[in-house]
Amino acid sequence: MHASTTRTMKPSEWLLLIFLAILWGGSFFFGKVALQEVKPLTIVLARVGIAALALDALLVFSGLRTPNLLAKWKAFSTMGLLNNLLPFSLIFWGQSHIPSSSASILNASAPVWAVLPARFYTREERLSLNRSGGVFFGLTGVAIMIGPDALRGAGVEALAPSAVVGAAISYAFAGIYVKRFKDLPPLATAAGQLTATTVIRLPPTLLIEKPWVQAMPGMRVWGALVGLALLSTAPVYIIYFRLLSAVGPTNLLLVTFLIPVSATILGTLLLNEHPTLRQLTGMGIIALGLVMIDGRIAGAIKARSERRNLPSPKGAMDDENRNI
Repeated sequence: MHASTTRTMKPSEWLLLIFLAILWGGSFFFGKVALQEVKPLTIVLARVGIAALALDALLVFSGLRTPNLLAKWKAFSTMGLLNNLLPFSLIFWGQSHIPSSSASILNASAPVWAVLPARFYTREERLSLNRSGGVFFGLTGVAIMIGPDALRGAGVEALAPSAVVGAAISYAFAGIYVKRFKDLPPLATAAGQLTATTVIRLPPTLLIEKPWVQAMPGMRVWGALVGLALLSTAPVYIIYFRLLSAVGPTNLLLVTFLIPVSATILGTLLLNEHPTLRQLTGMGIIALGLVMIDGRIAGAIKARSERRNLPSPKGAMDDENRNI
């Protein structure tokens, strides 16, 4: 989408965007708590399963008529794979080895990875000089956060950040694929993709992790699983798809600036996590890349400069009088 077609958001939409970031950022906190007693695949199944049940029930009670849901089952499965199954699994596995704040920062690089495929799969997105610079700074920030250990292959501690980056790449492709659901109500789209993800995730979780043989989680972990599903998943996707249709993907991209802030605050206050200087540096460079990709700050500066260079009405009249 060109910068010129990006409309100004209303105050109510800004509040909804901030609320979305808080809920989404909370998923990193809830996930870190749940990982203390539950394995990653089981957490993913609980997250999408509980959220899908809640949204499917809401869909029924709302009386919303969506006769094309079954016809879109293949599309919902693909969307669930890209937007839920792969990124959730990679993030939870990564969080078992790195702080939640670091995971949220690396996950915020999704728009960086979206630029290149969007260039080939959409007509609206152009790889401008501004966006190219944003990709460069974004990738530099990711490389700094992952650190030199990944190049040396220093075990799972080095692979964990790369797994979260893989989740961000999956989110990037989901952001392109989601455009085919623009004619469906947000509730139907959210319920459809979460239900499809639950069906896909169930068999491998039962075969690989066998949740029934694991120790029963404590109340704190159960609370984290419920919070993950009913606070950081079910309402998140309703808000996400609603904002997508209302303000467009370029404005929705701004949520990626805000999620690491809420996740880092929760991690610092409640999980006793303390970001390192390298992580903060990487976060700052990723943020710079996102600002360049977004383009609205550069656009505002350019517009202000052009207004300054325009002759004032009084000056134009003086010039005209002198020419008479």
